[in-house]
Amino acid sequence: MENREINITESTSDTIEVSNFGITKDGQTINCYTLKNKNGMCVEIINLGGIITSLLAPDKNGNWEDVVLGYVNPEDYLENEYYYGAIVGRYVNRIAGGKFTIDGKDYFLDKNDKTNALHGGGEGFSHKIWDVEILQNTEFPTLRLSYFSKDGEQNFPGNLTTTVFYTLKDDNSLEISYEAQTDKSTFINLTQHSYFNLSGNFSEPIIDHKLQIHADKFLPINSSLVPTGERRPVHNTFFDFNKPKTIGEDIFNDDEQLLTASGYDHTWIIEGLGFRKAASVYHEKSGRLMEVWTTEPGLQFYSGNFLDGKFMNKSGGKNEKRTGFCLETQHFPNSPNQDDFPSTVLKPGEKYTSKTIYKFSANKNLWKL
Repeated sequence: MENREINITESTSDTIEVSNFGITKDGQTINCYTLKNKNGMCVEIINLGGIITSLLAPDKNGNWEDVVLGYVNPEDYLENEYYYGAIVGRYVNRIAGGKFTIDGKDYFLDKNDKTNALHGGGEGFSHKIWDVEILQNTEFPTLRLSYFSKDGEQNFPGNLTTTVFYTLKDDNSLEISYEAQTDKSTFINLTQHSYFNLSGNFSEPIIDHKLQIHADKFLPINSSLVPTGERRPVHNTFFDFNKPKTIGEDIFNDDEQLLTASGYDHTWIIEGLGFRKAASVYHEKSGRLMEVWTTEPGLQFYSGNFLDGKFMNKSGGKNEKRTGFCLETQHFPNSPNQDDFPSTVLKPGEKYTSKTIYKFSANKNLWKL
C-alpha cells in the first residue's frame, strides 16, 4: 500500500470528509471517511474491512485523544492479523472443526485458527473492500457500507448482501447497525472488532481499566478456545463483573479458564432482551467512560492476550500483550454446531438485523475504589 495522503479529495459536508488512504495490492483504492460531530469527536473509517482506524474521545479535562488501537504503517491494514477495528464476518469468532451442516449438507470452511474457522476465514469481511455511501439529509453523519458475498465465498453457502451503517451522534456515541439477506440458508454472526485503550496511551496496559458486564453467566471454553456448551454462573468466580472491578484484579489467578485463554477471551450471556446496556468501562486517570449497548445475546470480552509486540503502536511503542481490549457484541461462538445456543441461521426471505452503540463520556469521580 502506498503511504497515506492526508489531502482531502472530497468534502461532502462539515461533518464528513474523504481522503485517500492508499491502494490494495490489486490496485483498489482505499479511502478514509472522517465523521465529526458538533462536540469535536472524530471517527475515521476506511472502506477496507470497514475498519475504524481512529476514534477521538474526551477525557475529564476536555482533551480529545485517540482510544482505538491501530497500525502506524497503513499497509499493515492489508493483512490486519489482529482484526484491528474491522467488521468481522460472515461468522465472528470460532466455528469448531471449521465445518457445519445446514439443510442436510456439510460445509467445510477455511481453518485459519488451527482446527477452527475464525472470523469468517482468512479472507473474511474484515479484508474486503466495501462500497461506501455517505447518506445525505440525515440528522447525524452516517455512512452506509455494503458488501456482496458470493455463494461459496470462504465456503459459506448463499449469495449474501450485507449492509452496515456507522452513525456518529451528538451524545458522543457511535451507532453501528447491521443488515443482511441471503438467497440460500446460511449462518451469519457479525461484529465490530475495535481494540480500546481509554488511557489514550497505547503503550500502557489496560489492566487498570474498571469493567462492568451485565451478565450472570458466561461460556467456558475448551483448549481450542471454543465454548464447551456449558452456561456457567459467574457468581463466586473470576468472571463476575456485575460489580465494576479492574480487568487486572483477577486476570493473573491460577484458574483453568484464565490459563486456557491466557486471560479473558470468553462470551458473557447478556441479561435481558432487546436493546440494552451490556457493559461499561471506566479509566479513572483520564476519567473516560465507554458504555456498550446492543441487541445481541452475547458479549465477547477479549483482554488482548495475543498482542505480541510485533508492530509499532500509535503512541510510539509496541503493541504489547494487554495494551488493548475488545468488547465484541455477537451471537455465541460455534452456534452452528450447538443446537441449544441461540440460532444464527439466516434463510431466504428473512432479514438479519443487529445494533450496537459505543458511547463515550468523561467523569472525574466514577467508580472510585
